Amino acid sequence: MDLLRHLRLFVTVAEEAHFGRAADRLGMTQPPVSQGVQRLEQRLGVVLLSRGAGGVHLTPAGTELLPRARALLEDAQRFSDDAERHRENRGALRIGVVPQLCDRQVAAIVAAARGSGGSRVVIASTAPTGELVDAVTAGQLDCALVHHPALITALDCGEVLKVPRWFLVPEDHPSATAAAPAVRSLRGLPIATVPRSHGTAAFDLFVDTVHAKGLDPEFLPAPTERDTVAAVAAGRAAGLTTDPRLDAPGVAVVTMPGDDFALRLRLVWRAPGPPSDVRDAVESALGS
Repeated sequence: MDLLRHLRLFVTVAEEAHFGRAADRLGMTQPPVSQGVQRLEQRLGVVLLSRGAGGVHLTPAGTELLPRARALLEDAQRFSDDAERHRENRGALRIGVVPQLCDRQVAAIVAAARGSGGSRVVIASTAPTGELVDAVTAGQLDCALVHHPALITALDCGEVLKVPRWFLVPEDHPSATAAAPAVRSLRGLPIATVPRSHGTAAFDLFVDTVHAKGLDPEFLPAPTERDTVAAVAAGRAAGLTTDPRLDAPGVAVVTMPGDDFALRLRLVWRAPGPPSDVRDAVESALGS
């Protein structure tokens, strides 16, 4: 007996409260639907539906079991979808990156990981550091570029990479036109940055750096660069970007001296991880 098929018949009849309408919805004739529900009831040893002149109604047993039948069908569909995803992604290199990398850098990473001639299938995904570490640990990703410092448990990791960043300020802010603005010129402006939940250690280090520069700003949560750019364009905050070519109305890109605000990343993987040439390519792509 195909249990899932018969559960689908039961759920559809219960939802339509009518065998004929259920049959139409399933693209079947009515007799096989009615017979299928009866076979399920015989298999379970309980009556799920009461049939009468007033239509089809759930029995107490049917009322209790209907949610569980739906859950089984939904879980079976998810299982099938996940299996299909694994089949399609078989042999692919799965890379995760933090959302602070700009589109150009993510494209460079993917292109480098593909190798010469584009011989390797690469799937890139974006998520906060904690989620990326969990995904690599669980084997859902082959490697990931995550914030440093971060708790990476038993994962292997590469060298700390420093990715330059530029400040974003509202175009009418004095620092937007200054010849050599200092960080202290941002005094009074909130700073839009990723929430602390995205990477506790990295966020705390960023805050310490800001305070060391003589600022004590409010920090506005900005999970993605889009959120940062929107806050800056609205005149509500300053922000940081890894894209010196960023061009957005109401936003000015400003160079501050030093590399104190560079984005610090590490490539992490679970042994044995991707081949060393892939790891080297991914890391070197950030300098391109």
